[in-house]
Amino acid sequence: MRTDMNSKVSGSSWRLALTNGRVVLPDRVVADQALVVEAGRIAGLVSPGDLGADVATFDVGGRWITPGLVDIHTHGALRHTFNEPSPVAWTAITRENLRRGTTALLATFAPTPDLADGLAFCRQWMGAGHGGARVLGAYLESPYINVAQKGALDAACVRAADDGSASALLDYADILRVFMLAPELPGALALVEALAAAGIVPAAGHTMAHDTHVRAAMAAGLRHVTHLWSAMSLVVREGPWRKPGVLEAALAFDGLTAEIIADNRHLPPTLMRLAYKCLGPDRLCAVSDALAGAGLPEGSAYTMGGMTYEVSNGVGMMLDRSAFAGSATLLPQMLPVLIDVVGIPPVEAVRMVTLTPARIIGAAGECGSLEPGKRADLVIFDDAFATQRVMLGGEWV
Repeated sequence: MRTDMNSKVSGSSWRLALTNGRVVLPDRVVADQALVVEAGRIAGLVSPGDLGADVATFDVGGRWITPGLVDIHTHGALRHTFNEPSPVAWTAITRENLRRGTTALLATFAPTPDLADGLAFCRQWMGAGHGGARVLGAYLESPYINVAQKGALDAACVRAADDGSASALLDYADILRVFMLAPELPGALALVEALAAAGIVPAAGHTMAHDTHVRAAMAAGLRHVTHLWSAMSLVVREGPWRKPGVLEAALAFDGLTAEIIADNRHLPPTLMRLAYKCLGPDRLCAVSDALAGAGLPEGSAYTMGGMTYEVSNGVGMMLDRSAFAGSATLLPQMLPVLIDVVGIPPVEAVRMVTLTPARIIGAAGECGSLEPGKRADLVIFDDAFATQRVMLGGEWV
């Protein structure tokens, strides 16, 4: 049985072989093998000549076949954010992500007064089946940040790390995958220890920490750094002494992973290239950090909590233009930036939006690469890495 690019045939009810494609594996591209999907899982690569007559084939037309993208830091799209405990909001966000080629994500929360309601809804959502990108858990930009680096977050929601309020958030340890905080705050080290003990990835962000704070937090369990260069301390001079900040620590210290917002707005190409050269594709991932402005036209206003922002020059902006307010670009649209603008080889760029983020959050056993036994979540891209087709669990969507 042969199908084509316009076929609506399901790939989960029998064996389906994707032929004539460039299959992107973690370390190489394979162009002379068929990728076989069976019962919603990756079965492996075989020679096209060895396919049996009972295997349906799908001619990819020479296009790229990559794993489904994994966005571990994304807040929303289409005027909605994950902070809204609403099926309408979550359906809109997850389906727009899936349509673009992101098959799995972390629902990312900003600090708002009703944070617990959002996390409770996330737990409920994850316990049921839905038609959009799979929600693997929650990423919390917590209230425990340094107000001097609040960026677009609401200063009215900033809390002290040692005020006891974190215990209520740790009640959601079953769904929390990443928990961001400023490691220099009083009580932050104890909180990092509690997060690590609960199996949550502690991350540094929205912070004025020195490298000494980062090293102490790493000893307590810190593993990740949120959106490099955005809302974080850089090297400063105190008299004749230079004091490295979180940025320099992230680039220099082994044992940390990090993320960049690769929309070609938050960071110029030189800085993205520097992060890639320092950390490499196995410790650096790209994230969208998309807010409700993603998918909206230029000049559109959008909100999160009590804050209002605007899409301007292709990126989310504070109304006073004092800071960016998340990106307006979803993760699959960032692949051409990584490849064509930053100059990262396609295999490594794909790894930075698939396997690397999956490893950071401990989900690489199920997704992030086209290895046998993993979920058949994949994307077909054209030569310019524009999304053509998306498969989720063996089903074309």
